[in-house]
Amino acid sequence: MMNISGQTPPAPPDHPSDPRPAPAVHAEHLTVVRGTRTVLRGLGFTVPRGRITGLLGPSGCGKSTLLRAIVGTQAKVTGTLEVLGLPAGHAALRSRVGYVTQAPSVYADLTVRQNLEYFAAILHPGSVRSRLRSRAGDSAADRRHAEVTRAIADVDLTSHADAVAGTLSGGQSNRVSLAVALLGDPELLVLDEPTVGLDPVLRRDLWSLFHGIAADRGTALLVSSHVMDEAERCHRLLLMRQGEILADETPDALRTRTGTATVEEAFLHLVDEAARNTAAPEAAPKETVR
Repeated sequence: MMNISGQTPPAPPDHPSDPRPAPAVHAEHLTVVRGTRTVLRGLGFTVPRGRITGLLGPSGCGKSTLLRAIVGTQAKVTGTLEVLGLPAGHAALRSRVGYVTQAPSVYADLTVRQNLEYFAAILHPGSVRSRLRSRAGDSAADRRHAEVTRAIADVDLTSHADAVAGTLSGGQSNRVSLAVALLGDPELLVLDEPTVGLDPVLRRDLWSLFHGIAADRGTALLVSSHVMDEAERCHRLLLMRQGEILADETPDALRTRTGTATVEEAFLHLVDEAARNTAAPEAAPKETVR
């Protein structure tokens, strides 16, 4: 798929002299209530541009709910949630944010290329029938075709471009969904457990692709997972448990603060610490009322 080394690529350098744009995501007091249950509990965090931020935590901790809130599809969201400087779900973000859900979001009876051409036409209305020529001499349809071809190549599916999506393996279908999200060069990619069910080689290749997108295009990636070893591949981490954020820092800073060797050990340390803090007030003796 791409040049792959045995090491995780470093974070792209910052440019202090550049004007500082709004972060990719900024949240304050973010809360989601579903029925009688509070799913997200007053979260506050930022997702920087040009970095891979890992959203890690066990199944059911609220990761998918948080991602839906960021892309604007989650109901009953309160607090502040800004995406690329705009309120989450704003119409202007449609072409600036790519979203990959856990289940493949493609049409099984269309080929890989037909799926991407369909979604590209939605993303850029009018390009299919356009006969006007740009100053560079390319029609809108030609540009759309080139964009689709590049997205297919990005996910290493060029040899399957004319295959019907319904005949692909689960991992290949996931890559088609990722290719759809890459259309239009989004400034933020939101990926909900994109490596679930993939073999180790394909997981490695996808993470190499993620790092290339962040470094070469300056894209912010927010990648959720419940596999803790994937945390080591991220530039920054948000560790979640029971609708709360336990940590928001780099893997190195997290390991140093907790005195642990791995992110998984650090997460378990924070879980135990949170449990002790919760139990302490309950265990305190009650004052005798006279």
